[in-house]
Amino acid sequence: MDRQMKAKELFSGGCNCCQAVFAAFCDETGMTRETALKLSAPFGGGMGRLREVCGAVTAMFMTAGLKYGYTDCADEETKMRHYADIRELARRFENEYGSIICRKLLDLEGKSVDTPVPHGAVSPCGGFVEGAAEILEQWLKEKQNSEK
Repeated sequence: MDRQMKAKELFSGGCNCCQAVFAAFCDETGMTRETALKLSAPFGGGMGRLREVCGAVTAMFMTAGLKYGYTDCADEETKMRHYADIRELARRFENEYGSIICRKLLDLEGKSVDTPVPHGAVSPCGGFVEGAAEILEQWLKEKQNSEK
């Protein structure tokens, strides 16, 4: 099953947006599904339903970090390259959907952060989940090809 379908299936099964995308890439990150679901649990609803950065976008960033992040915190060059990668993923998502901010994506500006949003097929979030998985999968292929 491709990762877009896996992410959609996870979301439809009750996972939040971040969990759905992040767990769909366990084969890339080497993480168990259980660990991936736990680690990404706080980031649904734009960070614990604060409606900040979309959880699907956060999952792209987390996956990119596990694949290509840096461990030498003093290496400014590597850090800047990684941040450029993160900005590129954000740019691609924003170009497709108009924002990376949950409340903007869901047209919740000025409303309570606890304003409920329907889950599943009636929510636009399923599309954001699929789109983030597609963007991330394409970016990972490009990144892998550029390293050859």
